Amino acid sequence: MDLFDWVFGVVGFSLPWALVYFLVTTHITFVAITLYLHRHSAHRSLDLHPVLCHFFRFVLWMSTGMITKEWTAIHRKHHAKTETDEDPHSPVIHGLNSILLQGAEYYRDAIDEETIRRYGKGTPDDWIERNVYSKYAWQGVTALLFIDIALFGIFGVVIWALQMIWTPFWGAGVVNGIGHAIGYRNFESPDNSRNIFPIGIFLCGEELHNNHHTYPNSARFAVKPWEFDIGWFYIRILSYFKLARPVHTQPVVTTVSGKSSIDMDTLWAVINDRFRVMSTYARQVVHPTIKQERQGADSYFRKLLRRGRKVMSAHEGVLHERDKNHIRQITKRSPALKRIYELRLSLNAIWAKRSGNADEMLTQFRTWCLEAEETGLEHLRYFVQDLRTYTVPKRT
Repeated sequence: MDLFDWVFGVVGFSLPWALVYFLVTTHITFVAITLYLHRHSAHRSLDLHPVLCHFFRFVLWMSTGMITKEWTAIHRKHHAKTETDEDPHSPVIHGLNSILLQGAEYYRDAIDEETIRRYGKGTPDDWIERNVYSKYAWQGVTALLFIDIALFGIFGVVIWALQMIWTPFWGAGVVNGIGHAIGYRNFESPDNSRNIFPIGIFLCGEELHNNHHTYPNSARFAVKPWEFDIGWFYIRILSYFKLARPVHTQPVVTTVSGKSSIDMDTLWAVINDRFRVMSTYARQVVHPTIKQERQGADSYFRKLLRRGRKVMSAHEGVLHERDKNHIRQITKRSPALKRIYELRLSLNAIWAKRSGNADEMLTQFRTWCLEAEETGLEHLRYFVQDLRTYTVPKRT
């Protein structure tokens, strides 16, 4: 390579080719993060062929310098301590701007021996991990710098700088920041997670953050018909070639038309799909009752009820004091809404005891269904009828 090549590179100064190269390389990096680090290593929801694991490890070493054990440990701690002072990167605790602009710094600051020891189990510890990827973590991105310069000359330095900024900003900043602050929620999980956008292409499905926090052990992030997770699309292709195998894809439940008995299978099916059940409760019970209460209400109460759709359906763990006060004002004026809100809380309390005695939980669940039906509220009666049809699919 002569001096001309070093100045202009093998490809030369070509903005279209530079843009294609940049988008392809950063996309492959996001694929490695979501499939290997996230779904395979952190959550064990996806099995990957050893050859593919090595490929992704190499890609991440070259493009980010991230160490599998560290990333996995930090992410598992995030799920275990979500929205608490121990959460490594919560915008609820640290502020949205801090996580959005300094997400990578919060990630690095959270790495310590105790976190690695407790949450980093089951990650690679082979020769190449110990002697290359972990020992020389930043030599990979240095090699990428020389590759970029060889391809695009001095302009390659700019491309490399953008590659180094791109992944931390979108991965550590946007997903961990925006994904816990702005967006829509399909499920009232006990955290502030949000779906940033229903079409998960740019961030390979990580846009569907509320879905993921609701079902963290699912290899598929999309749950609604209009949502698309390109990470799952890649998994399906890799599965065809025997390079990947989804382990979990959301709770497995079924319904039996006409079923009216509440047995242990009903209980386990409802508990496994509890977030979808509570979403249904909001849609089929809370919202229609609020609509009924608005009829004939004075202007002040209608104003309270307008926002009541959101706060009375939210998980109590994410409510602020002003939200709780709002609920108190609504329930004070409406006996019907007070009763369905109390029943909502008591149903959530049953989920909280899911590690307790099964027979006691079944008794509590049956009692809850009976109390809901005895309220005389039509929406609650239909809701309980649907719950009775739940069961665990039988193996064939």
